[in-house]
Amino acid sequence: MNRLGLVCAAGLLVGGVVLSAQRIAIPEPRRGSGDSVTGAFEGWFYNPDGSRTFLVGYYNRNSRQDLDIPIGPNNRIEPGGPDMGQPTHFLTGRQWGMFTVPVPRDFKPTDSYVWTLTANGQTTSIPLRLNADYVMSPFKEIAVGNTPPVIRFEQTGKTTQGPIATLASAPDRTATVGTPLALPLWLTDDMKYTSGTSAPVSSSRAPAAVRWSKYRGSGTVTFDKGAARSREIDAGRGCLQRQGDGECDLRRGR
Repeated sequence: MNRLGLVCAAGLLVGGVVLSAQRIAIPEPRRGSGDSVTGAFEGWFYNPDGSRTFLVGYYNRNSRQDLDIPIGPNNRIEPGGPDMGQPTHFLTGRQWGMFTVPVPRDFKPTDSYVWTLTANGQTTSIPLRLNADYVMSPFKEIAVGNTPPVIRFEQTGKTTQGPIATLASAPDRTATVGTPLALPLWLTDDMKYTSGTSAPVSSSRAPAAVRWSKYRGSGTVTFDKGAARSREIDAGRGCLQRQGDGECDLRRGR
């Protein structure tokens, strides 16, 4: 519906005179800095053992301001927190599926966790609930059966697939300030892809892309600006390597 249609639907027009009207709110444009960060509840899913997990992201409304918000009064999940593995470093824009929160077995649909964030003096809170409308399937896409890449941090090491990684299971790497640290990653993908429009896939499209970012911790971490170097081992399999420095928790994004 166009803007005129929205205005007409909001009020009653008689002889060209508006008898009543409802004001339409227009979202403000994103700021470069000084704006808020809001958690984003993506949904929840069942694990193979029948347990349940919340999947959570966030929206940093600033276009040029990454933010560090330590765990505490300004970054907390309650009850049971404040620390439930959420990020403390917030990239700009909308970041999808950044972390998971295990759901207790006795958690009822009427129960909720609440994630509260205070950034630039503005506080936002979102609930995490077992709403039936938010059940999701993050391990297999329904249209063509696409599944998340399988990754390893050692060539013969333990595999990880889908949004199940936790800080407790993250591999440790030690870096020296000022000295680049190589971050090799072995990745296998099923080579299935859908655009949502059934358009043919470009032959130049890579099976997966890797982006590294700081997730938690103090200090500044930088990464090579160029694309990750990769070499194909066999069909759908590759080894990717990035350089970085610093001490923190890092996150790999598809």
